[in-house]
Amino acid sequence: MKKLFELLVCFLHPIAVVLMWIDLATNPDMGRGPKLAWAIFGIIPLVPFVYVLTGGDLW
Repeated sequence: MKKLFELLVCFLHPIAVVLMWIDLATNPDMGRGPKLAWAIFGIIPLVPFVYVLTGGDLW
């Protein structure tokens, strides 16, 4: 049951990505290149799923 709940939590990734994009858009300290790199790499939701499915625990 815990593993199923952890997988469901992984689906919150899109919300985190949108919040990150808002933060990047309003951050005047970063250049255009790093902002674009963070925006692209932030889309990849693979990391939380791999962590949970290989036996890691979120909490």
